[in-house]
Amino acid sequence: MDMMDLLKIGASAIKNNKDSSTTGLDSAMIVKALTMVLGGSKGASAQGGGLDIGNIVGSLLQNNGGLKDVVASWVGKGQNKAIAPDQVADVIGMDKVKEFASTLGLSTESAKGAIADAIPTIVDEATNQDPSLATNMLEQLGGAKGVLDMIGGTQGAMDMLGKMFGGKKG
Repeated sequence: MDMMDLLKIGASAIKNNKDSSTTGLDSAMIVKALTMVLGGSKGASAQGGGLDIGNIVGSLLQNNGGLKDVVASWVGKGQNKAIAPDQVADVIGMDKVKEFASTLGLSTESAKGAIADAIPTIVDEATNQDPSLATNMLEQLGGAKGVLDMIGGTQGAMDMLGKMFGGKKG
């Protein structure tokens, strides 16, 4: 699965969400808008196709809102937890939300909601379909120690593994 496929999956999540202002949007335009806002940001080089999964995940893990459990749900095999639309703006920046909204003719509130619908689906598919993405993300996040630090050390890793493999938190 390449990055364009992931963006198309994200576009589908947006078109099929509860917001009536996004259901009639052109999929190609949604893909274009997602590429603009989720591509390599903060100077990071984007992975193939302009989508920077590692940077997105890293930003979410570093967010002060405690999103590690949310991100773990996307990487694992269970139900994906939602990210709040306002958290999207915190992670990718309001400028990118406004750019997305402008490209698609949406309000900023609808844009935040649409991006919040797309990110979990994209990360879930990317990490489940392409093991090399996990390796690239690990490198971008400072290797194993960097990831351990971000997810709360060994206990955080155990909690995440338990979620991924269907175990219970200890």
